[in-house]
Amino acid sequence: MKKQSYFIFLLFSALIIEIRGNPLEKSPKQYSFETGYQYVLSSDFNEKAVSGISVLADYAWQLSGFNQRKKVFLSIPLGYSYLFAQPGNNSRNGKILLYGWTVRHELKKDKKIIPFIGYALMLNQLSFQEIDGSIFGHHTKFETGINIAGNKTRAFFVKVEYSLVRYPSLGNKESRWMHYAGIKTGIRFN
Repeated sequence: MKKQSYFIFLLFSALIIEIRGNPLEKSPKQYSFETGYQYVLSSDFNEKAVSGISVLADYAWQLSGFNQRKKVFLSIPLGYSYLFAQPGNNSRNGKILLYGWTVRHELKKDKKIIPFIGYALMLNQLSFQEIDGSIFGHHTKFETGINIAGNKTRAFFVKVEYSLVRYPSLGNKESRWMHYAGIKTGIRFN
């Protein structure tokens, strides 16, 4: 036990000495707000709401892109979607709350228009009108778009995205699935 404590003490001492010799720099942050349209391509649910609106906000840290390299951001998104019932059948309005992690790679550096690609691993909660409770799902999203530089503190963006969502449930061998696509527009603040 003494050897482990001594090793941990030495490790933290070396870390503190290293930090004092090299001051830490803050990673640049970015805030994004987006809204747009989404369309359900396919769904295993009987309550087939087929299209809706979506809003999302995220907080991102720049992970790479220093010293004249292309930027990479890691963000924490929080989003909400409202899916409208399809007229003429038994469909119901649906709501989706989602949160997780997104990684976004900018494909150019210091241009007026910068293309980007991104992918996200998220969790979501799906609920339908007039049905008690909600179901929890695993959400994978792929996106591509362009950032349009406004000034040094903000940029506008347009993107298209594809999402695949799996809803497992206890006691069932098969999971339920939803596939949807969306087109979004928004603003980023540096």
